Amino acid sequence: MRKLVCLTSLFLLFVVGAYAQTPKKSLYERLGGEAAISAVVDDFAQRVLADPRINQKFAKSNAPRLLYFLKQQICAATGGPCKYQGRDMKTAHKNMGITDGEFNALVEDLVATLNKFNVPKPEQDELLAILAPMKSQMVEVQSDATGTPLPANFKPAPPLPEKKIKQGPFPKKKGSMKRAKRM
Repeated sequence: MRKLVCLTSLFLLFVVGAYAQTPKKSLYERLGGEAAISAVVDDFAQRVLADPRINQKFAKSNAPRLLYFLKQQICAATGGPCKYQGRDMKTAHKNMGITDGEFNALVEDLVATLNKFNVPKPEQDELLAILAPMKSQMVEVQSDATGTPLPANFKPAPPLPEKKIKQGPFPKKKGSMKRAKRM
């Protein structure tokens, strides 16, 4: 009997130890990686541009640049292979006059997109927790108002070079160029 208890205890320790050593997948992996992040960002951008509560804030924005850096930022923030190379949030949103209400509308649009793609609630919550601290860097007007015009003194970032856009925001996988040349 004593041997059985010892063997059972050893077995349980082995199982618990093996489980504890199993690496947890990054949020990037759980979201579906590059293709899923691209699809979500593309849908989200379309939703935002169609939303009269916030679309005026993007009237001067260069859409390819916005998509490029948003994909790169989400990839990096969720543990993916990207390194965000865009402007910091304070600089990027300076003089946009973003209100609390407009920021909240943006979050609502993001949640609607995540729901459309059936992203599980724990992953949604984790992503929103990563993005939430950006609110203080983006909101300039303490108000529930939405649909406010873009202030005249807002200066948008310049468009990205076409070459950079074609390369895309995600790092190239090793060996992908060699395969492409062979084809």
